[in-house]
Amino acid sequence: MRMMRGQTTRKLVVLLSLLWSILPLARGTQSSAPAQQTGDGVSVEELIRKFAANESRLRQEFKNFVFRQDITIQTLGPRGIVTGEFRRISEIIVNDRGEREERILYFPVPTLREIVITQYDFADFAGIQPFALGLEDLPKYVVTYIGRERIDEIDTYVFDVRPRRPPDPKKMHERYFQGRIWVDTVDLMIVKVQGKGLPEDRENKFPHFETYRENIEDKLWFPTYTYADDVLDFPGRSVRVRMVIRYTNYRRFSGKIEIGDIEPEPEKKSETPTGKPPERKPERP
Repeated sequence: MRMMRGQTTRKLVVLLSLLWSILPLARGTQSSAPAQQTGDGVSVEELIRKFAANESRLRQEFKNFVFRQDITIQTLGPRGIVTGEFRRISEIIVNDRGEREERILYFPVPTLREIVITQYDFADFAGIQPFALGLEDLPKYVVTYIGRERIDEIDTYVFDVRPRRPPDPKKMHERYFQGRIWVDTVDLMIVKVQGKGLPEDRENKFPHFETYRENIEDKLWFPTYTYADDVLDFPGRSVRVRMVIRYTNYRRFSGKIEIGDIEPEPEKKSETPTGKPPERKPERP
C-alpha cells in the first residue's frame, strides 16, 4: 500500500495474478532445514520436503477450483473510526482457454484518502496472504523448525520462514513471504500463516496478517480468511490499516459458470469484536 499524496486521484493498477499461480518456479528442491529431529523422532528435513510436496500438489489441485474472493481494506482514525474503504468482490473462475480469470461482481468507488492500493498489493492478495510453500519454493527460503502447537483441535508443526536473500526494494514486483506457518501433523499441509509481504521501501508498506485455511476437500486445505490490523509507517506519517479477505464458495470447475450481480454480504455476527474469526473446529475427512 502506498501513501496517497494530496487529493490527486490515481488509477488502481490491477494485476490479475491469482492464488499461488503467480509464484515463480525455482530450480532444485534442497531443504533449508538443519539436520535435526522433531520431538516425535521425525527428521525435520524429511518433514519439510513432505509438506512442501503436498503444497505443490495443492497448487495443482487448486487450478481445478473456482471461488469467490471478498476484499475489504479500511483506514482507521482516532478511536477506530473508519476514514476510508476499498471493497472488491470477485468470482475467480477458469475461462474457456483454461486460464484463471477474475469477474468483478461488486466494486464501489474506493473512499481511501490516505493510501492507494497498488499492483504490489494485488500480487500479495494472490500469492502472499494465501501463502503456499511448495517444493519449487524451498531454494528461495530458509525454513526453521520451531516446535509443535495445538490450534483449536489440530496438532501442528510450527516453522519460521524467511527469504534466503534479503529482497531487493528495487525489485518490488518480486514478492516474498516472511513469517510463521503452522502445518497439520496428519495431512502435512499448511493450516495457518502469519507474516507479511516483502520487499518494502519508503513509499510502499505492507501489513502483518494472519491467514487461516480450512479442509475444503479430502486433504485439501484452502485459505478461507485473512485478517490484518496494523500501522503502516510512511515518511512523516503513520496510517492504521485493517484488512479482511474472505474466500468462499469453493467448487470444482465444471466448464460452465454463471455469474450475476450481487449485493455486498453482511458482516457475520459470529466474529469476535476484533474482527478475527471465531474458534474453528475443522472436520477431518
